[in-house]
Amino acid sequence: MDQTAQTRALIEARTQRTRWFLHDRFGMFLHWGLYAIPARGEWVRNRERISVEDYEPFFQEFNPTHFDPNQWARAAKEAGMRYAVLTAKHHDGFCLFDSALTDYKSTNTPCKRDLVREFLDAFRAQGLKVGLYYSLLDWHHPDYPHYGDLHHPMRDNPAYGNEGRNFDNYLQYLHGQVRELLTNYGKIDIMWFDFSYENMAGETWKAQELVDMARSLQPHLIIDNRLEGSGDRKGSIETETPSPFAGDFACPEQMIPPEGMTDGAGHSIPWEACITLNDNWGYCAHDHHYKSAKMIIRSLVECVSKNGNLLLNVGPDAKGEFPPEAIEILKQVGQWMRRNSDSIYGCGASGFPKPEWGRYTQQGNKLYAHIYEECMGPICLKGLAGKIDSMRLVQDGSELQPGNFWNMNGYDNDAFFTFGGSSYPLPDQQDTVVEIRLRNGETNKTE
Repeated sequence: MDQTAQTRALIEARTQRTRWFLHDRFGMFLHWGLYAIPARGEWVRNRERISVEDYEPFFQEFNPTHFDPNQWARAAKEAGMRYAVLTAKHHDGFCLFDSALTDYKSTNTPCKRDLVREFLDAFRAQGLKVGLYYSLLDWHHPDYPHYGDLHHPMRDNPAYGNEGRNFDNYLQYLHGQVRELLTNYGKIDIMWFDFSYENMAGETWKAQELVDMARSLQPHLIIDNRLEGSGDRKGSIETETPSPFAGDFACPEQMIPPEGMTDGAGHSIPWEACITLNDNWGYCAHDHHYKSAKMIIRSLVECVSKNGNLLLNVGPDAKGEFPPEAIEILKQVGQWMRRNSDSIYGCGASGFPKPEWGRYTQQGNKLYAHIYEECMGPICLKGLAGKIDSMRLVQDGSELQPGNFWNMNGYDNDAFFTFGGSSYPLPDQQDTVVEIRLRNGETNKTE
């Protein structure tokens, strides 16, 4: 098979694997581990230069007595999420699963529970797809580079030099743990690797061998792009010739790409924006800067309007509970999703230009108008005159009618409508959604 045929086959396989992912659009990220005890974010070891020895008390103490994965799963489902990803191992090296390759795991703490298994069982029981985050970095493993590494907590401490460290031993450990996760825990839908930097990328991780192994165990599995990339570099997935370990989707971090994500030829590629509810991934006791439900709803809509997904993070506390603010925000998002999810699931970008009052999402001949702002006079549907078959307010199914208004003469290419009068409040101040059924042949859809 020549290179062009190989690339075509790779992209077609990616398209098939990600079909459910791009339909479901909304997921929950869960960052949880020992760092919930110091409660200063998941990078606390890095920022505060904490050694393995000084971090050890948190391992000896870890016992999330209030952890109930069924509550987590219900909260995700009620928020309208369709999949969830848990940190099986973060950069500190602590494992939430019962790995045979390390003693540094939840089953050896006072907790004595395989938290990954409980997470998977609970979320599957709610009908959600499941993913596992696995850090390529490991600040606990003795064979991972210490002194001089860009991120290791001991990077500036010459007492932690790299003499005698065997990186091949670490790679065997990394690959072995991924094999455990993909062998011992049933069907996994997503493997979320994190992350590459400097020369620690691609074949440094033996990425081709890792991906081949993962696909041999679970062929349906979708994998992110961070064997090559990170939050700020995408790797070859955004080119016309992605590598075999480029991943199935890109994952921009803490931002939504201005134009969505495409390859060099302008074709949309699968992507999800991973976004925190407050300003930290892991639990941070003093971080109360939470995004509003309205911001989350509109961010989800923005992602879908650009052919992307939203992976929204919650950082449970040391006892295993969601912060109260997170619970309330998820409830409010769920209330909106119950009324308006038809405009999210299975939808994507529209070929119609972004309107001034909000955004469009689209599925076939159903164009969804997400209206954020009240207008001076009727709402303008630019370029839709003569193209509309019917209109309904999504939240209750009530009919809306495009109309002719005395002061709109001269705008023959545009359609207009109101919610019942010349002065009106929007039915939903967060996002009022109108389903516009287009006449046959008027989908104007971009893929």
